[in-house]
Amino acid sequence: QVQLVESGGGLVQAGGSLRLSCAASGRTFSSYAMGWFRQAPGKEREFVAAVSRSGGSSYYAASVKGRFTISRDNAKNTVYLQMNSLKPEDTAVYYCAANSGDYYYIRERYDYWGQGTQVTVSS
Repeated sequence: QVQLVESGGGLVQAGGSLRLSCAASGRTFSSYAMGWFRQAPGKEREFVAAVSRSGGSSYYAASVKGRFTISRDNAKNTVYLQMNSLKPEDTAVYYCAANSGDYYYIRERYDYWGQGTQVTVSS
């Protein structure tokens, strides 16, 4: 079992930055690929970014590539999402998730989920 707790969300103006963190506890953190997803009101939860177990590979949705950076610190059992040049359309609840396989983009393949943190970008 893995417990995930997100933090770092908030209200920011368009063009600003936020850094989300996701702290993991339970089984070995480095055994899991980690991902960030987001869900806006009335929309499905969508893939944002993912990072491999070692942190050596990362994957991004086209809508955030070049603006967001995912990273992880296995010594601290934490995954991060640095979000720059934020846009109003980035407004959503952001979730981190743990994946015991290699299905980075597929929401249904993630085994564990956090409770989410709200990100609101004002125009």
